[in-house]
Amino acid sequence: MEDQTLLPHLFRTEYRNIVSVLCYLFGIQHIETAEDLVSDAFLSATELWSIQGVPDNPRAWLYAVAKNKTKNYLKRNALFENRLSKEIKYSADKTEEMEIDLSEKNIADSQLAMIFTICNPCNAPESQIALALNLLCGFGGQEIADAFLTNKEVIYKRINRAKEKLKEANIKIEQPTVVEISERLETVLKTLYLLFSEGYYSTSQDTTLRKDLCSEAMRLTSLLIENKTTNKPAVNALLALMCFHASRFEARTNEKGEAILYQDQDQTLWNKELIDAGTVYLNRASTGDELTKYHLEAGIAYWHTQKEDTTEKWESILSLYNSLLILEYSPIAALNRTFALSKTHGKKAALVEAEKLKLTDNPFYFSLLGNLYSDIDNEKAIQHFETALRLTNSPGDKITLAKNIQRLKETKAVN
Repeated sequence: MEDQTLLPHLFRTEYRNIVSVLCYLFGIQHIETAEDLVSDAFLSATELWSIQGVPDNPRAWLYAVAKNKTKNYLKRNALFENRLSKEIKYSADKTEEMEIDLSEKNIADSQLAMIFTICNPCNAPESQIALALNLLCGFGGQEIADAFLTNKEVIYKRINRAKEKLKEANIKIEQPTVVEISERLETVLKTLYLLFSEGYYSTSQDTTLRKDLCSEAMRLTSLLIENKTTNKPAVNALLALMCFHASRFEARTNEKGEAILYQDQDQTLWNKELIDAGTVYLNRASTGDELTKYHLEAGIAYWHTQKEDTTEKWESILSLYNSLLILEYSPIAALNRTFALSKTHGKKAALVEAEKLKLTDNPFYFSLLGNLYSDIDNEKAIQHFETALRLTNSPGDKITLAKNIQRLKETKAVN
């Protein structure tokens, strides 16, 4: 890796690790202290590496500097040290004897504890996601703002408010108990699901950012699976869902950022390793007697990775959508179901169901109507595509919709 890209890469991968360990050690009330110490370690790296060159083991260097800065901070702040020794996890008589554990196991344990802390229902879902991106994933304010299509001031306020709420509620950063897992796992999975969706369905044209959001959601979900207390069927179902969706990531847009419809995707770009991994996780998810929306959505996503356009495939997808809507109704799921209905019962039957939804502020609704009306009533199809064009914020979708409108107008002129 080039020297100029090494530090940003290490900041993304190691900042979150050290911050999690220090937060786990200090407690939620001292979250900013942990962040400041780690930021200071990276500032030292920026200054010294430009003069002395990059050390042989940059990661180990950062960990050693972070440990030393933490020990020095505790020496200088006797009150903080005393409170830490009484209230939290450090109970050594002398600061010099303290060991800041940056082992792989403790990093994983710390991140797991942080996941359950951040995904606390005292904060709204969007605040949980912003805080997770910042503390658990190492994303900066501008990156998070780009993902949410807002400005960084809004994100900073959101993150700071989320931290304050956790402090006010005096949430402890600790390994979740069996009871806490039972009570809070659903909230954690919802946050990770929304984090993945923020990348996969993002309207941002920054492909690297979108992939990073998805990969971070998958990494955090994998942490839950690696810990035997949180390795539940629903977690495996969620990771299966992520794998299946991520497997088609490269085929969903072209080099210009234009959206490619499912039936037009280049299947050679689908990632077989992710499909195989998703299949393994889906099989593991089948244990037990709990059926969640993640199981059903993973099943739908699985069938979308099967290349053959068979009746069995679309009937299976339709059946899964039916079950999903009974379990947890969602207008978007109902909208997606109509596409499967068009594949099994034809466009006219799908139109009847689609028009009942009346999602008049949703560009995907009008885009679907445009596709369903194409070659049945091209004038109506054009009207719906034009409405979708006005409603969408995605530059790539705008290009695709404009092309559909132009194609139908040309067909109309020829006829």
